[in-house]
Amino acid sequence: MSFRHRSDKKEILDNEMIETSELDLNLKELNTINKLLGGYNATLAGLKTVFNKSDKNVINVLDIGFGGGDSIRMMAEFAKDQKRNVFFYGVDLKPECVAYATKNLSALINKILICDDYRNLSGEFLDKIDVIHCSLFLHHLNDEEIAALFKFAFQNKCTLLINDLHRNPFAYYSIKLLTGFFSRSRLVKNDAPLSVLRGFKKDELIKFVSESGYTDFSVKWIWAFRYLIYAGK
Repeated sequence: MSFRHRSDKKEILDNEMIETSELDLNLKELNTINKLLGGYNATLAGLKTVFNKSDKNVINVLDIGFGGGDSIRMMAEFAKDQKRNVFFYGVDLKPECVAYATKNLSALINKILICDDYRNLSGEFLDKIDVIHCSLFLHHLNDEEIAALFKFAFQNKCTLLINDLHRNPFAYYSIKLLTGFFSRSRLVKNDAPLSVLRGFKKDELIKFVSESGYTDFSVKWIWAFRYLIYAGK
């Protein structure tokens, strides 16, 4: 098993045809894993930095590839605790994810969920976006797609928050063992360890963000085996 380079093997989740019941179980288990292993901590640390740097009355956040919507919910709860006004937009390609997240976030009024490719969003829409957030989305992309996403955020003058995985042997074998014993989801058993192999080294992320045009940025390691990219306007 080599961890030197990113795997180009596609996850089951990246297939177009997945049974809704399988996808729903996958999203539910991913939320549990993120809670238990502190997977949301990187996102909330990044959002806190946004709050510290912005005095806007309302901050508009676009979450790309929101999946089950749990990151939006965690950010909304954090914003409420911090007494900050945030409006959330989410965009995801899978209608099944949009349906799941619509139910999951039914109590959250300050959100709009969109089923589409983020690249189809209009310039007029993007003019009002302050922050683009992605959690566990980046590793689904190839290097060219990642570079395009970073340039997309920079060209639209958005602060960029990325929460994704550290490609690391301990992270790989640990999640493979945990999901092998405790997961009931075929997708989680296959995709969770593969996600780590599709994850990143710090220097790779620095290269992506620096080549996109951002000069005010940081790449920080956060437990458990996550990287947080903060790239300011």
